[in-house]
This record gives sequence, C-alpha cells and structure tokens, in this order.
Amino acid sequence: MKKMEKRDGKAKSRGRSRWESVWMYGGLSAIAFLMLFPLLWLISTAFKSPGENIFQFPPQLWPSQPTFDNFVQVCQTNPFGQYLFNSTLIAVLTVGLNLLFCSLAAYPLARLNFRGKEAIFTAIVSTIMIPFQIVMIPLYVLTVQLGLRNTYLGIIFPSLASAFGIFLLRQAFQGVPKEIEEAARMDGCSEVGIWWFVMLPAIRPALVTLAIFVFIGSWSDFLWPLIAVDRPEYYTLPVGVAMLASTFSLDWRAIAAGSVISIAPILFFFLFMQRYIVPTDAGSGVKG
Repeated sequence: MKKMEKRDGKAKSRGRSRWESVWMYGGLSAIAFLMLFPLLWLISTAFKSPGENIFQFPPQLWPSQPTFDNFVQVCQTNPFGQYLFNSTLIAVLTVGLNLLFCSLAAYPLARLNFRGKEAIFTAIVSTIMIPFQIVMIPLYVLTVQLGLRNTYLGIIFPSLASAFGIFLLRQAFQGVPKEIEEAARMDGCSEVGIWWFVMLPAIRPALVTLAIFVFIGSWSDFLWPLIAVDRPEYYTLPVGVAMLASTFSLDWRAIAAGSVISIAPILFFFLFMQRYIVPTDAGSGVKG
C-alpha cells in the first residue's frame, strides 16, 4: 500500500509539474508575442500594397498582396544608401574608439595602485546619473567651437568614451587572476603589453557586450545627429527615416519600409555577435 501511495504521489507531482511548465511557457510565449507584435506589424506594413488597409481591426499581420514597391520608392526618392553608409561608419568608429578609450581608462582603475583611484572612479560612475539633455547644449557649443559641426567626428565626439563602458570593463579586469598578470610581468612585458596581449583577450566577453551596447546606441541615436548636422549628406538612418514623414506626407507604408531598413542591421549585428558572449576562460591558465 505504501509503495502504491508513493507511486500515486510521484505521478501527481509529475502531472502538476507538467501543467506548471505548460502554464509558464504559455505565459512567456504570450508575453513574447505582445513584445514582438509592434515589430511584426511594422514589417507587415512595409510589405503591404496601397490597396490594403493597414489600420484594420483585428490587424492583418500577413499582407494579402506582398510587394517591394515601398522599399523601391523609399530608396529611389531618398539617398538611403548614403544614410546606411553614414550610420555604419559612425557606429563602427564609435564602437572601436569606445572600446579603446574605455579599456585604457578601466585598466589602471582596476589593476594599478595610485592615490585617488577610488575618487576618480566614483566621479566617473556618478556621471551616469546626468541626463544627456543637460550636457547637450555645452557639447554642441564645444563641437561648433572645434569646427566639428557637419562632420562625422562631430557626431562621434560625445560617444568617444562612456562611464558605463569604463565601469563594465573595470569589473571585468578585476576578475582576471593576478597570476596571469604577474607571469607576463616576470617575462618582461610592459604595462601596455600586459593590457594589450594579456588583459584584453581575457575580458573578450565584456568587450563584446560593450560593443553590442555601443553599436545599438550609436545606430539608433536620433537627437544628437539631428543637432550636430544639418546637411543631408551626413544624415544617419534614424534622421533619414524621420524625414520620410514630411517627404511622403505620412505614407505609413514608406515610413515602415524605411524603418525596416534602419533596424535590420541591428538585428543582424546582434544575432552575429551574441555567440561571442561566452563565460570568460581567463582562469583556465592558472593551476590550482
């Protein structure tokens, strides 16, 4: 009898856990669909023909007559190729310079001992709480005085380094075992050599994570490029998409097509880079 009761109890617990899993995954799937619904509607609108109602209820996510005419219209009437080149160049340069300057600032704050190190780090991190809108006007005045307005460097200028990047890389540097650094120093490696050949490879996951955040932030930035440039040849994709509202008098199909062109590189970049976000193996070379 006791064995049968135990079997019944196990069967009930398995059934209960199975139903709990069904409810949990069902709820998560519903939340995921609600989060992705605006993106699905945007993509669907970009492929709809002029005769379809894009505001019907319930919404039709699959176009009845899919067409690429909206993309052709956008690219023929606006220099989206130039916008794409500008956004790509600015995002790549911003990522490279951000990784360089943030790692150069984070390494001494994490591995070297000098007076005032904690105060400097606290001052840097505290700037995260300052909204960009507060420093936007001084940055614009400085950009104009340096002659960087209507230039690629003027758009990149405020993003050369970030307090978040310094904080992230400092925490990653602190997680690298000291034995690796000491072994390199005993082999005669300089501090710059240790930073480049030892520490940076050891924190590759943190570098990739920062690169993703910086790339997405730079690619989707709208406010600063709108202020820093007023010549169409320097427009980025977000600014170019905003211009579609006046160009096409709120033709939502064309605006949706331009938006899809703008967000597609971000999705591909994230899908490509996420496989490099793996746990660091910096301690694998240290014997216990």
